[in-house]
Amino acid sequence: MKLKELKVYQLAMNIGERVWVIAGKWNYFAKDTVGKQLVKSTDSIAANLSEGFGRFHYKENRQFCYYSRGSLYETKTWLKKAHDRRLIADDDFQSLQNDLETIAYKLNNYIKSIGPRTDRKPTDSETN
Repeated sequence: MKLKELKVYQLAMNIGERVWVIAGKWNYFAKDTVGKQLVKSTDSIAANLSEGFGRFHYKENRQFCYYSRGSLYETKTWLKKAHDRRLIADDDFQSLQNDLETIAYKLNNYIKSIGPRTDRKPTDSETN
């Protein structure tokens, strides 16, 4: 599988572009304070997914997915601040919140899928 085929990555890339367009319309002060932080945290979701995907060992990939999840939660905070400060419309806020929830769900499932399979029963030689 290629990175660009990974659905969680596609969604993360999409939300990053949407946030860029929204924050780009703000005044200088809003862009310089909340806007930069919101864009950086949102872009970091996809960036960490891609960095982990390119790592050699599955444990490194998983670690970068944890960083991605941290960026997702940081994005939720900046998005809430933007909404509370009336920088983002209610409908955009709700749509982005819903998409972040979808990404969180898919990211958690992706993290669970990384690494050796643990759902098989050990053989006799492995238990002795």
